[in-house]
Amino acid sequence: MMCLVVLFHCKVAEAATYTVEGASGWTFNMVDWPKGKNFKAVFNYTLGTHNVVVVDESGYNGCTTPSGAKVYQTGKDQIKLVKGQNYFICNLVGHCESGMKIAITAT
Repeated sequence: MMCLVVLFHCKVAEAATYTVEGASGWTFNMVDWPKGKNFKAVFNYTLGTHNVVVVDESGYNGCTTPSGAKVYQTGKDQIKLVKGQNYFICNLVGHCESGMKIAITAT
C-alpha cells in the first residue's frame, strides 16, 4: 500500500523526492529500495475542504478522532511515517465514513 502515497526522503533541513524505481524503473527485486530512507506521506487538498487526522486503528475503523489527535489542515500536509501501521482519516462530517481514510504500513 505504500506505493499509493507520494514519498519523500526527510532530513532535518531538507527533503528530496524519491520516485519508486530501480535502475529499470518500477520492477522486480525492489524489496531493499526503501532501506535507509525516511518517508513522509503528502496529502494535497483544497484548503478548508478536508483535513488529515493521525489516528490509531480504532479511530481508523470507527472514523473517530481520539482526544489529543494531531489534526493537519494546510492542504499540503507532510507527515512522517512511523515504522509499522500509520492511520489517517479526514474527520469532517461524513468524509471518513465515505472512505476518506488510509492505512499505510511503513517498514
